[in-house]
Amino acid sequence: MLRKLLPHPGLSVLLILTWLMLVNEFKWGSLVLATLLAIILPLLTAPYWPNRPLIKSWPAVAEYVVIVLWDIVKSNITVALIVLFRPAAKLNPLWVRVPLDVTSPEAITVLAGTITMTPGTVTADLSADGRSLLIHCLDATDADAVRDDIKSRYEARLKRIFA
Repeated sequence: MLRKLLPHPGLSVLLILTWLMLVNEFKWGSLVLATLLAIILPLLTAPYWPNRPLIKSWPAVAEYVVIVLWDIVKSNITVALIVLFRPAAKLNPLWVRVPLDVTSPEAITVLAGTITMTPGTVTADLSADGRSLLIHCLDATDADAVRDDIKSRYEARLKRIFA
């Protein structure tokens, strides 16, 4: 019964929090409207999400988020140092092809987004068969090291998260 009323409970919570942040002050009327939207919108969109991904391990999700946030901070500092102190002629831009072990579209999307959110790297393309990503690195010398780091640091954790 509860699953029929809230087909996407995570989305409902996110909608409530987003709405309350948008109004920028707490009012009971805003909370009621946010709750109504959080019930109605997932009900309307549920038919378009027939095969929702299953999360195997919520602690693994928390670990992944912490690691990604740490990597974003670290990479921001590294890129800032590169931009401020290294001449462009000494940069080593590099294209890296990363073969994928994950197969679900959600896991591939999270991986590509993670790579792009981490400064100094950007996901440029997904192969037509969905089995590899093309990544551009601002400054790297070893394509194998970049590939292995992405696979061990991010992809291995995503395999544990998504069913």
